[in-house]
Amino acid sequence: MKPAKKHHSLKLAQDQPVERITVTQICKLAKVNRTTFYANYLDIYNLKDQVRERMMAEYVSLFDDQRGASQENYLQLFQSIQANQTFYKTYFKLGFDIDYQIIHYDQELVAKLYDNQFIDYHGEFFRAGITAVIKKWLNSGCQESPKTMLEIIRTEYKNPAVLYPN
Repeated sequence: MKPAKKHHSLKLAQDQPVERITVTQICKLAKVNRTTFYANYLDIYNLKDQVRERMMAEYVSLFDDQRGASQENYLQLFQSIQANQTFYKTYFKLGFDIDYQIIHYDQELVAKLYDNQFIDYHGEFFRAGITAVIKKWLNSGCQESPKTMLEIIRTEYKNPAVLYPN
């Protein structure tokens, strides 16, 4: 598991809405001048887009060697969240979870388990439930262990085979 890179903009995004962050604040925190900022970004929103791209690439790189849902993948996700809390808090605060879901499941297995009925609803319920649990865990400082969080998810979901079909 690779650690999240430090981004000055992540700290600012934790303290205030993106709309209220100024180039001056970023430059002061990063100890660079405005010319350097504008040499790399068009504006704050371009910076946000680039941060999102970096965050998504970093997240995807955590699971490069693994495909599909498995108990080990979910445990690795919880370990990553616990180790990189600012990264994931920012991910949710900036609404990146709307564009890119960090929770995946085996759609073919779900179709078979639910007789191919209401698959979109099952998937949405599954992702929203786990996302809500992750947000609550993050807001409480990730006090429970990743293994405990995996067990909570496993026991809450009606059909654990959807969570990790091994």
